[in-house]
Amino acid sequence: AALSSIRLKNDLAIYFQRKVAEGKNKMSILNAIRNKIIHRIYALIKNESVYNFNLHMS
Repeated sequence: AALSSIRLKNDLAIYFQRKVAEGKNKMSILNAIRNKIIHRIYALIKNESVYNFNLHMS
């Protein structure tokens, strides 16, 4: 899921590119993205809501 998310134009891909530009290790960035995905899924289940893509774009 993390690899797929950085191939699309979304907030996680922007995050990945920004961290790579800062010189961070790509595997560490992917682990952070995995963590972000897990937290978003948990929040959706906990709140019984639907993911709203527009809320996460800045």
